[in-house]
Amino acid sequence: MVNPEKLIKELKKLYPKTEPALKHNGPFEMLCAVILSAQCTDARVNLVTPELFRHFGTPEKMAKAKKEDIEKIIKSTGFYHAKAKSLHESAKKIVSDFAGKVPQTMDELLTLQGVARKTANVVLGDCFDVVEGVVVDTHVKRLSFRLGLTKNTDPKKVEQDLMKLFPKKYWYYLSNALIYHGRRVCDARKPNCAACALANICPKNGVKNV
Repeated sequence: MVNPEKLIKELKKLYPKTEPALKHNGPFEMLCAVILSAQCTDARVNLVTPELFRHFGTPEKMAKAKKEDIEKIIKSTGFYHAKAKSLHESAKKIVSDFAGKVPQTMDELLTLQGVARKTANVVLGDCFDVVEGVVVDTHVKRLSFRLGLTKNTDPKKVEQDLMKLFPKKYWYYLSNALIYHGRRVCDARKPNCAACALANICPKNGVKNV
């Protein structure tokens, strides 16, 4: 397993600053964007959300929208029937239960349609500077396994493993940095190990307990 402290140090060299890839203006837009990002690239979501938010950019507007109209806009993100339902139902609950404001706690966010810990962690961290856990998307899960940080594949268990290994102050940064590295270097099908700055500490290259 790679040494957690060493990993953070190396990631900081590579990615001193990280920003969310999903474009948004405020918590509701971020919530919608993360829901749409399931089984879809962030780039595709960023192409779709400007039109979506022009029409339904507030919980009130989204709640009053026809699901068919939402579906037409988000169709290219895949699974658009389920995603449209999640957007619509979440917006209605935000209006009815939270006075039109995206909730700021993990427990409350998890009551929204289509919201699991990953989505809640993204919204809390990016929009409210609240860190409750580690965002585990496909990149974080893949790199955590390759780096020997976990033997699990279930996102909830991966998150728990990472939370045990890293101090809380690094949770938000860690997920963003691993996502950056997963997109740029450690590809799912063909990781570019020859160009990887983490190769000297990566168990995939036979390195142990560095």
